[in-house]
Amino acid sequence: MALLELKNLHVALEDGTPIVKGVDLRIDANEVHAIMGPNGSGKSTLAHALMGHPAYQITGGQILLDGEDVTELAANERAQRGIFLAFQYPHAIPGVTVTSFLRSALNAVRKAKNGGVDNPIPIPEFRKELLAQMERLEVSREMAQRYLNDGFSGGEKKRIEILQMAMLKPRIAVLDETDSGLDIDALRIVAGGVQQLVGPEMGALVITHYQRILNYITPDFVHVFVDGRIVEEGGAELAHKLEAEGYAAFLPQPA
Repeated sequence: MALLELKNLHVALEDGTPIVKGVDLRIDANEVHAIMGPNGSGKSTLAHALMGHPAYQITGGQILLDGEDVTELAANERAQRGIFLAFQYPHAIPGVTVTSFLRSALNAVRKAKNGGVDNPIPIPEFRKELLAQMERLEVSREMAQRYLNDGFSGGEKKRIEILQMAMLKPRIAVLDETDSGLDIDALRIVAGGVQQLVGPEMGALVITHYQRILNYITPDFVHVFVDGRIVEEGGAELAHKLEAEGYAAFLPQPA
């Protein structure tokens, strides 16, 4: 039984326009899968559909997490079961500090795992874990008291996304073009954080159209995504081939 399994998944926009057109994918714990494809191929639509974004309609197929069909679950229910999405463009939430947000999110997951009964993490335990993860991800302590993503640089936003992942410890992490807008130092730290978190309890799906993040996160499998479908699969060497040759060989040829 795979950690995450997609069976013939089809996704459309609210107006019915088909975007994802039949995806089969299996991800196990301790595996990193990369989905690479040109802009407009449907990669981000797939990521948002996995998380349960209401603007994307699953019109066919199934999403299974640890064998449970989560296709019809709301986004918060998927999060409680262990699906995590790191956004390409994280939103700012003025008035809510990073610390408050993380503690609320963590307690919501703990409550769900405790049968709906509140089970808040003790403040000393939370603080110890938060400071340890912030140090590992090179997030300054003063950021913990700032409003979430409010006035943050692109690199700061992405580090906070990975900090959320480190605190929540999901079963499957989906990273939607997390490398977008990062300089080399931020990319190294963010990618290193992901690489360290993947293990016996977690797998990852890295969505990107550049190979550079895969210099720091070594994928076990690479899937080429074009026009809403996986059209080629291979190992890490496939990412290097795409970087050198582009996607032309996989695009529809003119008649």
